[in-house]
Amino acid sequence: MALSDVLLFPLGLAALLVAVPIVVLYLIRPDPERVELPTFRFLVSEERQQATTPLFERLSRSVLLLIQLLAILLLATALATPYVPVSERETVEETVLVVDTSASMATTDGGASRFDRAVAAAREEATSATSVITTEGGGRVRLQRGTPSDARGLLAEFSPTDAPGDLRGAISQASSLAGENARIVVVSDFAGDSWGDAVTTARARDISVDLRQFDRGGEDNVGFVNRRLSGTEVTLSVRNFGDDSVSRTVTLGDRRTELELDGGDTETVTFPVPAGRSRAELSPGDDFAVDDSVSLAAPEDPTVDVLVLTNDENRYLTTALSVVDSVNVTVERPPTTIDDGYDVIVYSNVNRESLLPGNVESGRELLADGGGVAVQAQREMPERYGDLQLVESSGPQAGTTVRRSADSELTRGIDFQPPDEYLAGELREGESLVELRDGSPLVATADRGPGRVLYYGYIEDASSFKFNYQYPVFWKRSAFHLAGRETLPALNYATGETARFQVDTVSGPDGPVSGPTVSLQRAGFYGTADRQVSASLLDEAESDTAVDPLEDRSGSVGELTREEQRTVPRPLTEFVALGALAVLLLEIGYLYRRGDL
Repeated sequence: MALSDVLLFPLGLAALLVAVPIVVLYLIRPDPERVELPTFRFLVSEERQQATTPLFERLSRSVLLLIQLLAILLLATALATPYVPVSERETVEETVLVVDTSASMATTDGGASRFDRAVAAAREEATSATSVITTEGGGRVRLQRGTPSDARGLLAEFSPTDAPGDLRGAISQASSLAGENARIVVVSDFAGDSWGDAVTTARARDISVDLRQFDRGGEDNVGFVNRRLSGTEVTLSVRNFGDDSVSRTVTLGDRRTELELDGGDTETVTFPVPAGRSRAELSPGDDFAVDDSVSLAAPEDPTVDVLVLTNDENRYLTTALSVVDSVNVTVERPPTTIDDGYDVIVYSNVNRESLLPGNVESGRELLADGGGVAVQAQREMPERYGDLQLVESSGPQAGTTVRRSADSELTRGIDFQPPDEYLAGELREGESLVELRDGSPLVATADRGPGRVLYYGYIEDASSFKFNYQYPVFWKRSAFHLAGRETLPALNYATGETARFQVDTVSGPDGPVSGPTVSLQRAGFYGTADRQVSASLLDEAESDTAVDPLEDRSGSVGELTREEQRTVPRPLTEFVALGALAVLLLEIGYLYRRGDL
């Protein structure tokens, strides 16, 4: 056995050389001078014969030397730092806990969830300096180098989210947070394999990573895995992750459909979306309840009533609006009276002489009620439009190029072609979303009180944009924007996404949530009195709750053990030093007893 197997610094044994001069001094020191007293000569001689022997006398004279040599041996050994190998877990003082709070951790088995068991295990791992990281948002640091009581108190407040988690990002965050000789403990069901390289990277930095898997339950999960919204309908996808055939009932409002799914099958069902808040339900439920329902938010009044006021009907415009299921189009020719009840008024190709003052006043009243007005460019714009006209026009001009398109909800992803003819002018108010080379607005919007105004700068018979497949998309977006209505895709999110509101406090599934930007970690409804959105778990990987044990996996993840066994030296220096001190005290006691002190 090499010295390095028991000593961290074998060179410390060089201190034994101190014993050499001590032994030499004992060898060369002169014998003590004896003075004989005749009176006691015979008495002492007889007593010595009875009490001692020559061997014992030699030993007694060497006791002090032996004590000193033992003290030197212990001190030299202490300098060499003796140690015993122990589990690293017994010596670590800093622990970074990575707690998987993803939706799949809510899977239950025997009345307890994976998350409950994981948190109970994490509480036992707290050390004198404990950090806690959860998997939402790519790895969220919830506690940094806190006390064990701080860590246990925080863990008691945790609950799993209804959103997918980022275990890889959380482990990477833990690696960057871990100090020297720290240990990372990951409690998770370890669904998927993407986290494996983060563990490998951490261990390459000589950081101990302990993997604790909690994967009970969820072997035969059936749940919603996708949701497609189109017009006023929703198409829901249901998947059977188990091996056996199952029957499920899907309900939404007053509609219901029976599904038969073989092992691994996915079926779809399409329903109209009820107005307001509703929820699609899958029954019977199973161990993973989060994907057994899908929340849906829709406007209370799903239909947008649009009035097109025109003397020369633009059939491209009216057709683009009428093909939208939730848009009801009415066409009127001025001079005419305008009834109440419209959400949007579009002024298109109106004769200047036929436009009545009341027709323009109806637009202003609609804006005051929170509706919308759109004005389409024409070669001779009626002066009666007044403040409904966002552009101060200087007259028609020959075609030019498009210089800029803003990234807005109306123009995003749409390729606006250059017009053959347009109205040159300057913007009076609002924002120019599409701008021509000379700075003239082609598309502009403005908020007018609770309402909205749109300027559409294409002169229709001098534009090719009406033949673009994106033309109906633009007018669908415009109708919903002007009416203050959001489309179904804009109101319904997947958990884990973010939604923006215009207020600082929003109601959520578990109570008030801070805004205006809200992270949708819980499934359900979020909103204010004027706007409601929904969030649902729609993640096939998260719903696949049948997780293989780590030791049964193949590939790179299969090479990662459940618990990494590593040993580290535990120095015994303090114990050896205490032994040396005890020997020195023994020497002092011996000298005192012998009478030298």
